[in-house]
Amino acid sequence: MIEVVGVRFKAVGKIYYFDPRGLKLPVGSRVIVQTVRGGEIGDVVIANRMVEEDEKFLPLSPVIRAATRADIETDAKNREKEKRAFNICREKIKKHNLDMTLIDVEYTFDNSKIIFSFVADGRIDFRELVKDLASVFKTRIELRQIGVRDETKAMGSLGMCGRKCCCSSFLSEFVPVSVKMAKDQSLSTNPQKISGACGKLICCLNYEEPFYESALKKFPRVGSEVSVPDGRGSVTEISVLSDTVKVRLESDSTVRQYALADVKFSRAAKNSQQNDKSKPSD
Repeated sequence: MIEVVGVRFKAVGKIYYFDPRGLKLPVGSRVIVQTVRGGEIGDVVIANRMVEEDEKFLPLSPVIRAATRADIETDAKNREKEKRAFNICREKIKKHNLDMTLIDVEYTFDNSKIIFSFVADGRIDFRELVKDLASVFKTRIELRQIGVRDETKAMGSLGMCGRKCCCSSFLSEFVPVSVKMAKDQSLSTNPQKISGACGKLICCLNYEEPFYESALKKFPRVGSEVSVPDGRGSVTEISVLSDTVKVRLESDSTVRQYALADVKFSRAAKNSQQNDKSKPSD
C-alpha cells in the first residue's frame, strides 16, 4: 500500500497523484508539487488515502510543500500575465498570417516556460512565430496543437440537452465513444443527432452503455429466428427499456410485439456484445 493525494491543475482537468511525504492535505488546499515541468501549484481534490501499488500511480512525484501566501500571489500574477500573453500572441498570429486559433495560454509556476495551445485544421509552420514570441517574453515558448474536444473543454459550450457541456463542467478525462454505443441504445446514427458541440460523438453515450451491454445479453439478435406464442418468426426490433421484442411471423408476415419472456431463442441467437469495428470518436 502507498499513500497518495490527488491534485488538479485546472478546473475540470485531469487528476494527478503525488506522494504527500507525511503532509496531511485536505480537499481544497493548495500545494506545490514536482512535475516534469518543474514546480507547479495545484489544488488537492483527493485527500490523503492509502491505495494498492499500481502502475497508474507509479512512479510518484512528491508534494514539495503546502502553498504559502507568496505562492498563491505568484500564481495570481501568472494568471494576469497569461491574459496579456494571449493578446500578444493573437496579434503575432495575425501578423504572420497563420491559419490557427489560439485557445489558451499557460505560464509555468516558475515562469520558465509559456505554453500556447491552439487549434488548426492541419500542420502549421510556427517557427517564426516562436522566435517572435521568445523575443518578446524572453523565456522558453511551447506551442501545442490540441484537438476539437480539448477546444470545447477549454472554451465551454452548451450541449443539445441545454446544459453546459460535460467536458467543461465535470468530466476530467475523455473516454472513447463509438457508433456502436448509439446502436446499442437504439439511437439514430445520424451524425448530426449524436454529435456534440465539438463535432465528435457526444460523451454522454458512455453513461448508459454498461446497462445496455448487460441488458442486451438477454435479447435475441435482430434478424435471428425465434419462437413466440403465435408460431415462428424473425426478430425485427428489440426494446431494452420495455423488455419487448418485435417479430415478423413466418405464417402471415405480420409484425407483432411480444414480451421478452414469451420469446424463445437459442443461445447462438443471443445478442452478442463482441467489439464493434466502429471507430471511436477521438
